[in-house]
Amino acid sequence: MLDGVNVALGVSGSIAAVKTVELAHELRRQGAEVRAVMTEAAQGIIHPWALEFATENSVVTEITGSVEHVELCGYDGWADVLLLAPSTANTIGKVAGAVDDTPVTTCATTALGAGMPVVVAPAMHAPMYDHPGVLDAIETLEDWGVEFVDPRLEEGKAKIAEEEAIVLDVARVVGDRPLDDEHVVITSGPTSESIDPVRVLSNRASGRTGRAIGKACYVRGAEVTLVHDGLEVPYADVVAVESAAEMLEGVRSVADDADALVSAAAISDYTVETAPEKLRSGQDLSLDLEPTPKLIDSIREEYPDLPIVGFKVETGGDDEAMVEQARETLARADLAFVVANDASVMGAETTRVLLVRAGTTEEHEGTKTEIGGHVADALAEELA
Repeated sequence: MLDGVNVALGVSGSIAAVKTVELAHELRRQGAEVRAVMTEAAQGIIHPWALEFATENSVVTEITGSVEHVELCGYDGWADVLLLAPSTANTIGKVAGAVDDTPVTTCATTALGAGMPVVVAPAMHAPMYDHPGVLDAIETLEDWGVEFVDPRLEEGKAKIAEEEAIVLDVARVVGDRPLDDEHVVITSGPTSESIDPVRVLSNRASGRTGRAIGKACYVRGAEVTLVHDGLEVPYADVVAVESAAEMLEGVRSVADDADALVSAAAISDYTVETAPEKLRSGQDLSLDLEPTPKLIDSIREEYPDLPIVGFKVETGGDDEAMVEQARETLARADLAFVVANDASVMGAETTRVLLVRAGTTEEHEGTKTEIGGHVADALAEELA
């Protein structure tokens, strides 16, 4: 996600500075090279040696005759992006006022003057985050193109965002954005059909592929809506659903504003009338199954011009048969393309898929994160 990206990590004096060792590790896991810059207050919370260990680079703790701020963040500086994480109210106000009295604020002024992307992850007590001057400073910086990673508002604090959210916003800022201004709706994971208040009919889908596609679309500039089981994610608006009928209604609720739909969910083909009370064990039972509407067919009928990406799962292990089934779905619902794979990858970390269009088939194999990137790139080509 961040292969070849150089990140200057500016750390200021919030207690959230203790999280920067793991943040630096996560940036590096995603391919980035990291160099840290610290305020004096930050050094009272976490020792520079900890960040030197985490980044495997020396840490800037003062600006000397070597003009470290220019070397890192100047016109031809080392960094591709300046990440201020955590950023206190004090640091945010100083950056907005071009006050350069710490190594971090001096790097920020230099980066903004040089046109370098800047990402800020605030961390402070909630009353400070609500201060009119802090809000004005944030608005000023956003007007200058600075990207803010919203904090988590909990326990009277504006806590620093999770590492995943910060890394995704850094990737979004520094990467190509072929999906800029596009609203992509993605269905993900299994659906569940209630048999009674306790039991459900479901399947083995994990939702990893759908979430990976959502992340990849977000990094490429899209506004993402994820229609799935309700798990909150930092890169998308979530429409929480459980059953196939709820998923269809969830997609309908956002389809008017959508530029594309990626139907990655493993949607139940059958539903059952729900018993009002728990069915007692030990009795002979039979369930009358009713087919559910096909989501892509229903949305295609209602939105004839909406680009839709379909998914086709088979169990035979035969590529030729899988492509044939994918092409049937492609033609029936007039899809942009179909992602076909074998059911054996459900729940696995890695997968192999075939991207099937009317006249071509592309094979991709790798982690679900990598597959998400391939699907997002293919979607960007379609929308272009």
